[in-house]
Amino acid sequence: MAKLFSKLGYVSRVLSGVRLEELNKSLEKAKERSGRNKASLFLDMLWCSVRYGAGYHDYVMFGFYDMDGKHRDTYVTRLRNKKLITTVNDPETAEIFDHKVKFNPRFREYLGRDFLVVEDMTLEQFKEFVSDKEKIFCKPDVGESGKGIARLAKADFESEEAMFRYIKEGGFGVIGEMLVQHDAMNKLYPGAVNSMRIVTLLVGAPGHYTPQLIYAVVKIGAGGKYVDNLENGGMFCPIDYETGKITGVGHTSALTTLDKHPDTGVPLIGYQIPYVKEAIELCKKAALEEPGMRLVGWDCAITPNGPAIIEGNDYPGYDFWQQPEHTPDRIGLWHVYKELVPELK
Repeated sequence: MAKLFSKLGYVSRVLSGVRLEELNKSLEKAKERSGRNKASLFLDMLWCSVRYGAGYHDYVMFGFYDMDGKHRDTYVTRLRNKKLITTVNDPETAEIFDHKVKFNPRFREYLGRDFLVVEDMTLEQFKEFVSDKEKIFCKPDVGESGKGIARLAKADFESEEAMFRYIKEGGFGVIGEMLVQHDAMNKLYPGAVNSMRIVTLLVGAPGHYTPQLIYAVVKIGAGGKYVDNLENGGMFCPIDYETGKITGVGHTSALTTLDKHPDTGVPLIGYQIPYVKEAIELCKKAALEEPGMRLVGWDCAITPNGPAIIEGNDYPGYDFWQQPEHTPDRIGLWHVYKELVPELK
């Protein structure tokens, strides 16, 4: 009974913060795809919120409108993901992953590139850093989905001093050299560093953890954007961990699917991603550095010389690897987490 009241309380909180326009869009999309009326879909959404902790976006994204309870119960949803994160990740350790001025120095050996922390950066250090670089990346200390990232060219400033002042006053956390990606990644889309999202979970007892791969996908930029995030028009595809080949269509934040890249025309399914095994092993090794963060979503670039970690996310997306077009058996990842994290049962 207490659990039921807790879930009803969650529904109440969700409804109090619902954006009616977004809810209506979700209902319209569910109606379009299922042929059911909006009233029945809304009631079903409420039930899925209570029973499975699913938000209305989860309901549409995972295709709950066309799924029975047995299959719905296998999915990581909004509420379940929060429970998972709070169970396995330490909030104090998460600070390292939430702040690039802490993450970059901590994981320097895994980054494969040079960087400077803006707050500590002197003019002399900056001049030396950009002496052999035409362009650099500037990132805010705290940010997600590629927001606040700038790609700056020296040629756009009257002097290095002017560029230095712009960066110091621009609210950036770190600056870094431009990563050169592997030709195979460049062929997919040359406008951004296309990365792999690799999610690892530390399993076992404290002091004896073993890193476990949960899933890996490739993220690809599009539309002239220089980041690969879905929120900036990008897409993701599942990959085979053994062969490194893309195994499914591209999926976008608009819930559309693509069998070839809209800008480059490259067919996606069967495309060979290099250094996949090496990237997975690199992320597993990095996962052991901070055992307080058992679940991490690593963004990993693929350079001509191998993988290089871009960042680690303490709230890795739970939508990856649970899309209808990638899971024809309608089986999500919740059972995987419950098996590996006994506290969830």
